[in-house]
Amino acid sequence: MAENQFDFGVGGDGSGKDNRFLLYSPHTGSVAVNKFSEFQDRNVDVVGAINSDLFWLDVVAPTPQEMVALSKIFKIHPLTVEDIMTEDVREKCELFKHYYFVTFRTFQENNEFQLTGNLIQPLNVYSLVFKSGIVTFHSNYHSLTKSTLRKIDQLKSIVTLSPDWINYSILDEITDNFAPLLRQIELEVDTVDDLVLILKANEQSDMLRRIGYARKKVTTLLRLLTSKPDVIKALTSRTEERIGRARSSGGTDIKLYLGDIQDHLITMVQNLLHYEKVLARAHSNYLAQISIELTQVSNKTNDAVAKLTIIASVLLPMNVITGMWGMNVTVPGQSQDGDTLAWFFGITASMVLIASLFFLYVKKYMLK
Repeated sequence: MAENQFDFGVGGDGSGKDNRFLLYSPHTGSVAVNKFSEFQDRNVDVVGAINSDLFWLDVVAPTPQEMVALSKIFKIHPLTVEDIMTEDVREKCELFKHYYFVTFRTFQENNEFQLTGNLIQPLNVYSLVFKSGIVTFHSNYHSLTKSTLRKIDQLKSIVTLSPDWINYSILDEITDNFAPLLRQIELEVDTVDDLVLILKANEQSDMLRRIGYARKKVTTLLRLLTSKPDVIKALTSRTEERIGRARSSGGTDIKLYLGDIQDHLITMVQNLLHYEKVLARAHSNYLAQISIELTQVSNKTNDAVAKLTIIASVLLPMNVITGMWGMNVTVPGQSQDGDTLAWFFGITASMVLIASLFFLYVKKYMLK
């Protein structure tokens, strides 16, 4: 197979997701199979590829039996095997006798995260970098493998391929996968920050939901990105001596490449922390605006209640007077002979006078 041909072993549906093993070397190209034994059926010299100067073996969801066999072939430490089989989520870089082990987390591509803000599903990628090759493990299919192979095909005539460079390419692809999500979050954060103080009351019904979704996205990505700069830093420092002694010029390039990834990751984390602050401020501003609106409504309600109370207070003395003269007992003026309206007009005038005096008092001393 020619070097520039990549055979993904695509099945009848065109997805290629039935192949769990992928082997790449400059001599064999890229060959993908479902079972490790199928390499022999396709006349692929696995032993020759592994013993060559460069190889990459990618394994998807290895079974315990396959993991035991691979650990014997590549002399993988039991602690590494345990981390891979238990899907240890802690990102780290560990240096062993004849390889170094890197755990880096990416995520499953899912448009639902972009549409609704649902939590993305993390995917652990485990890399074992040997002197002459690299073995990667992950529990599910991912476009990472295909994009890394494409990058190898494009740059193999420019750079010196090595296990360290392939490992860098994998980490770089994982880092680049976060960029579209950060751009989407940036647009959402800017939109929320602009609208939170200018929307009308009847247009703010979904603002709290938008803020909540945006903060959930930021928190999810922060959880995945926060520890990555430390892993890259540890990878650079722990492998510096090994890389420098084995490949002085290439090792320097790898340090530069890893430094570039670290810079990108630090920038992403800083941007996410900034987005979190902006959303927290927008959340506070939104709640403050709601509080102001509630206070205004409460003040209007209190003003209406106060006016009703004043009216009731004015009418109460009148009820007392009319009630007293309306009792079925002897009242003043009842014993006088003749049809006279003096008492009627007197009582009415007293009621008007009391109401007027009370109104003037309230207007002067209470309605300020």
